[in-house]
Amino acid sequence: MIARSPQPVGTPDWQAALRAAYRDPRALLAYLGLAPADLDLDLESPFPFRVTREFAARMRPGDPTDPLLRQVLPLAAERAMVAGFVADPLAEQAEFADGALLRKYAGRALLVTTGACAIHCRYCFRREFPYAEAAGSARLAAALASLAADASVSEVLLSGGDPLSLDDAALAALLARLHDIPHLRRLRIHTRLPVVLPARVTPQLCHLLATSRFAIALVLHVNHAHEVDDGVRDACRALRDAGATLLNQSVLLRGVNDDVDSLATLSETLFAAGVLPYYVHALDAVRGAAHFDAGDARGRVLEDALRARLPGYLVPRFVREMPGAEAKLPLNMLALAPRDH
Repeated sequence: MIARSPQPVGTPDWQAALRAAYRDPRALLAYLGLAPADLDLDLESPFPFRVTREFAARMRPGDPTDPLLRQVLPLAAERAMVAGFVADPLAEQAEFADGALLRKYAGRALLVTTGACAIHCRYCFRREFPYAEAAGSARLAAALASLAADASVSEVLLSGGDPLSLDDAALAALLARLHDIPHLRRLRIHTRLPVVLPARVTPQLCHLLATSRFAIALVLHVNHAHEVDDGVRDACRALRDAGATLLNQSVLLRGVNDDVDSLATLSETLFAAGVLPYYVHALDAVRGAAHFDAGDARGRVLEDALRARLPGYLVPRFVREMPGAEAKLPLNMLALAPRDH
């Protein structure tokens, strides 16, 4: 029987737990009782492997098709060169202005805060993003100056990487600088940390959110109901008590959540944890992730099936993000694309 401890003994703080994350897929597979030789791994992938022990504790031992394991395991399929799958699928790198700032949609701006994440999802659309060029202190200063000069921006999105990879002191310093920009009214934080490392939701973080002048939306990233355990539910409760509105966005992933039962259970599980289903994103065509592609046609079928099964407030919007578009585009409004299958 495999011992299943969600947090390493003697490491009660979140940063110690983060340092204890698995960095070698073979160690994770040994923990799960799986033989690396039975899986078509890519042990030389340029996209590094990282999985928190808390997330691994929710995986099913002995199951190579576990939906959580599938999200993080580097497979040889990532090496396949597939037409249309590129390094920068949303053409972001050409759009960044003023250092770490990305302006895509009216009234909002995205700030790249860090390249660090607690878990490396193999389908990440920024897996080849040049964080060293976009997340430095000089770039941040230029981005903040640009925000201060543009009164049309009322909402700032903290992204990365994962902004909650910053410690509480660094996050407090950043929010203090944003607070000094009078026309900013809303703060949105896109994060996976409360899910993959619930201990990150510290009393200090909750105090920081509760005392902010901003209306705060915290957008989690959960793809499967098995990702939500008691620790995640406790973290969500603390964040709600701090005044944050909790939303979730998922990515439609083949072999993970591309069936109506998985998505319906996910919506029910999220709502029970105080999180509103928000988006299901069609997979961004990033190089190395083609084996996750379920196709837009499948997404439309699943959205219709969810609408028939669930109340409207539990049906997330199925969308695709397109370079140059003024908003995310609903899948049911898009014509069938060549990548549909």
